[in-house]
Amino acid sequence: MPEKSKMGWTRVAFVDVVQLCCERSGDPAEDGYDRYVGLEHLDPGDMKIRRWGNVQDGTTFTNVFRAGQVLFGKRRAYQRKVAVADFDGICSGDIYVLKPRNDQLLPELLPFICQTDGFFEHAVGTSAGSLSPRTNWESLANYEFALPPLEEQRRIADLVHAADNSAEALRDLLEAERVAEVSLFKELVTRRNAEVVSLGSLLTEPPRNGCSATETSTPTGHWVLALSALSKWGYRPGELKPVEKTDAMSAAVLKSGDLLISRSNTRQLVGLPGIFDEIRSDVSWPDTMMRLTPDESRLKRRYLELFLRTPEGRRQVQSFAAGTSASMKKINSTNVKKLLIPLLKPEAQDFIEIKVESFRRACNFTQRRISESLDFKRTLLNQTLLPTAREGI
Repeated sequence: MPEKSKMGWTRVAFVDVVQLCCERSGDPAEDGYDRYVGLEHLDPGDMKIRRWGNVQDGTTFTNVFRAGQVLFGKRRAYQRKVAVADFDGICSGDIYVLKPRNDQLLPELLPFICQTDGFFEHAVGTSAGSLSPRTNWESLANYEFALPPLEEQRRIADLVHAADNSAEALRDLLEAERVAEVSLFKELVTRRNAEVVSLGSLLTEPPRNGCSATETSTPTGHWVLALSALSKWGYRPGELKPVEKTDAMSAAVLKSGDLLISRSNTRQLVGLPGIFDEIRSDVSWPDTMMRLTPDESRLKRRYLELFLRTPEGRRQVQSFAAGTSASMKKINSTNVKKLLIPLLKPEAQDFIEIKVESFRRACNFTQRRISESLDFKRTLLNQTLLPTAREGI
């Protein structure tokens, strides 16, 4: 039974106020669902679903979620993937769909409870499995926390929503800066008479696949990039999986400045490029990515990455995407070498990179502000939703 405190807060188990939704769809397209969501579509710390797959392209997912319900990634819970759906859809079995069980819990507060350090520590601590550790519902159901009265819940939800809205506004700014960066690059290239050259003739070695390995359940000191490390705006740090450092994995260790391109993903995401810009020697690239090594005397890495992010570059890559799976497509090194690059003289490439650099600096600055905003939100959550024992909870 819930235990009442002197402050009016109540200690409850998660299952006392939260319900696991188990609705299924045997034929999502026939049932009218257009979009599906996998773990790769959820971003750590971001409660908004910004990417999804199209059901018409094919999916094996059957879990149904409704607008307003909370999606929690139960696999690799340390990634802190929690989102609130703003549309109906289908999701992966590695995602729990949650909603309040009764009127004791405001729907607006549920996603914030799932973002507290205490909840994540419990989820990670109860995860099992050597390949991809997962927490289970029985373990989450037993998580205990202090639930404030409804009036206090509303005050906390409003307060944290304000902090979340600040981060959301910064994300919108970052998106605009990234669009402007690619647009400026395209405009500067268009103004010049570029020679169209196949990428294969501009590489010092063929595109090289990395090494994939079984993910370990605990950190090993070595990591391999997750496929989500390559986004439509380039390399995204922090998307790592712990692996054993075998000889094959050592042969695929990344160096700062390495240019990667995803060779296996959905049609919308396959072929995304990114430059690994971290100074470290404990990260390898996986078999689902290729490393491109352009001849820097003719083709700059940054110039190539920016072209591959333009609509023209994306159309070329997607035209080569193939595969028997409806949801996952692949490109191969033979086709990558056929990509047609608008080649300018090295000094013109340098000039364009300098011009575009201001947008990259602005993006980095905005990204830091987003991180600071999320840190503030996290602190706010833990201070407001995790009262100390001396306060009577």
